[in-house]
Amino acid sequence: MTAAIPEITERVKEKSKFIGKLVDEISRVIVGQRYMIERLLLGLLANGHILVEGVPGLAKTTAIKTISQAINTKFQRIQFTPDLLPADLIGTQIYLPKDGSFSIKKGPIFSNIILADEINRAPAKVQSALLEAMQERQVTLAEETFKLEDPFLVMATQNPIEQEGTYPLPEAQIDRFMFKLKIDYPNKTEEKEIIKRFASLNKIKTDVVIEPQEILEARKIVDEIYIDEKIHDYIIDIVFATRTPTQYGLEIGSLIQYGASPRASIYLSQASKAYAFIQNRGYVTPQDVKSVCPDILRHRIILSYEAEAEDVTTDNIIKTILERIDVP
Repeated sequence: MTAAIPEITERVKEKSKFIGKLVDEISRVIVGQRYMIERLLLGLLANGHILVEGVPGLAKTTAIKTISQAINTKFQRIQFTPDLLPADLIGTQIYLPKDGSFSIKKGPIFSNIILADEINRAPAKVQSALLEAMQERQVTLAEETFKLEDPFLVMATQNPIEQEGTYPLPEAQIDRFMFKLKIDYPNKTEEKEIIKRFASLNKIKTDVVIEPQEILEARKIVDEIYIDEKIHDYIIDIVFATRTPTQYGLEIGSLIQYGASPRASIYLSQASKAYAFIQNRGYVTPQDVKSVCPDILRHRIILSYEAEAEDVTTDNIIKTILERIDVP
């Protein structure tokens, strides 16, 4: 396998050329937020969904819409509200009185890129309607099952400051998001550029840079990227340290109620490969794992009451684990 690494790297360099063009096109519209843009690209390449937490006005909606326009895919924004029904999301059957039959009316979920805006404002039955689509890439209406078109990405947003009228996301659904991102305010330089760019009434038009097929072809290369057994062991040690920290000499057991699920290990491997891809490498390094680790584990570690009382966050715990686990 080692002999094939240079060959894989060459293929990665060839197939990843669109990344620069795509980032440049998105940056024409979005000022700053490179971290969010990079993670959105990782989600597309690793076939994972993204949960974004941030105050309103940080270009979350604009970013995902711009990406969908740049890669020429269908985009659908769904505003989650307390009175939203599952049928408003996935569709329903319509009775046709002429012949007494039923017709399927597909919902907005049948798009390539979905923005689930303020997802925690809808009740659990609506949030659960997303589960099959997110995990199986299909939707079942009545007795029929419909495959969703690739690429398929759900980016959900939630507001961290307005808690009235919100519903906590079910753990099963949270676990299906590959990344949970925390987005912060732009700096002064970025905000000044935002004013200059968007104070005008003329909207910036996004050009199509690539076609969806290029994303699907890039995913095949991402799957081929070499990941050593030592890196696999490193990933497993990180995940197991969230479950049995005392075995790794970590005195944080009382702060963790539940550790990360096996899906965390899978996503760490997939996302590390995607990160190596955008770095033009045909192999995964420990630094790739470290780079994506906080966003993958952040929502999978359930804190104890003691941690909450001491104002310990999951980010604090992840930092401690990464500092203590031996790097191969």
